[in-house]
Amino acid sequence: MLRESNMSVVYPTLLLCVYGFFSNLRPSEPFLTAYLMGPDKNLTETQVVNEIYPIWTYSYLVLLFPIFLATDYLCYKPVLILQATSLIVTHVMLLKAQGLLAMQLLEFFFGLATASDVAYYSYIYSVVEPAHYQKVTGYCRSITLFGLATGSLIGQLLLSVAKIQLLHLVVISLTSASVAFVAPWFLPMAKRSLFFHKSPGAVEERPRSNSTTTLEKVPLNTQDASMISGPSGKRSESRGLVDVLRLLFDDFLQCYRCRPLLAWSLWWALATCGHFQVVNYAQALWENIRPSHDFEIYNGYVETLSMLLGALAALLVGYLPVRWALWGELVLCVLSLLMAVCVFVMDMTANIWMCYASYILFRAIYMLLITVATYQIAASLNMQRYALVFGVNTFMALLLQSLLTVVVVDSAGLGLDVFTQFFIYGGYFAVISLIFLIAGLYKVASRRRSEQEVLSNSPAETESDSPQISAAADSA
Repeated sequence: MLRESNMSVVYPTLLLCVYGFFSNLRPSEPFLTAYLMGPDKNLTETQVVNEIYPIWTYSYLVLLFPIFLATDYLCYKPVLILQATSLIVTHVMLLKAQGLLAMQLLEFFFGLATASDVAYYSYIYSVVEPAHYQKVTGYCRSITLFGLATGSLIGQLLLSVAKIQLLHLVVISLTSASVAFVAPWFLPMAKRSLFFHKSPGAVEERPRSNSTTTLEKVPLNTQDASMISGPSGKRSESRGLVDVLRLLFDDFLQCYRCRPLLAWSLWWALATCGHFQVVNYAQALWENIRPSHDFEIYNGYVETLSMLLGALAALLVGYLPVRWALWGELVLCVLSLLMAVCVFVMDMTANIWMCYASYILFRAIYMLLITVATYQIAASLNMQRYALVFGVNTFMALLLQSLLTVVVVDSAGLGLDVFTQFFIYGGYFAVISLIFLIAGLYKVASRRRSEQEVLSNSPAETESDSPQISAAADSA
């Protein structure tokens, strides 16, 4: 019996890790801008930066919520197959298609694949027991990072050592996507999901952590409980779309009334928006500082190192002796300011090595803080609300990113050059730092004021008790 239980965990986890590794093994990705602006596609910098790349942002935003609902309704596996298909279509178009319109369509398919990541990260929770959640989550997230790092390193080594053409890196990426396409077909079909298809019998899990130093607990409201439980204490097996949307809205209001959760979610949305912009357009910046047609470029090494350093920072975050409940906002302020400095250095330096180093530090800080934010938010939520809050935070990040893209990047807006864009992104992170400086100082001041009030009230209470004690002594 124990062996069967272990196999039910190992088999889907192994298949999902195989899929995660090969779907993220993309040696061409660190050199995408150079490839599009090179002889293979012969596109201009304005076309790539201001007309092609923004399509990914808009597609991701528009598709995120429908894919989120479809993933849950279809029980994950069909959306994983859709994602794998989208990645193949993306790389086939990158290899064969020509022209501005074709590349914009390519970005749409890549946006579809990115939006479908929700199926990859949530599928495993539907086929394994809650006791295994932490381990399998670690495996699935680590393998994607390993795939990205391996792909970047392979691409750089093939380009620098073997001297192959960028076109061949696209072929390798397509081959990897084709291998990844096979894995989802063999995954067992999920029999339950978080919202549409509830498994009968178990009441929604609450967080096991009893820590009071992270966030206030966000309880399940009684209305939700009555909606999902019948007289026998069992949930109905499925719900309609209206019921699910109503439940999501009620949970949304309940979750974001929690101030600490709201603060960490605010940073999540703001910083993720800025991080997406910096990562999306960093290659265009490097291309201006060190053109690939004149010099050898090292984008693959940079991406590999940034991901490995970011992963190390994420692993070490649990050992930081920080009282996040008290000092969280001020830490976010200081490190967001450091991220702003990194972006300003990237923008103003003419030295490619300084630009590379700033980018690596920028990504490492982001991965460290997003790990802290993830834990601080997840510690107070059950799995259902965990998915909802992270989905809302990502949606808000994409909404902000789309607004920033329309105004700053898109040719329909200002259509600014990449150096001016990065100056604005640096200012953006400086504003984030200022917001959390104000929030942090207010929190510390409020805490000290409340402590002083407690201390000042203590002597008064002692004095008021003294006459009663004396009177009792006299009467005795």
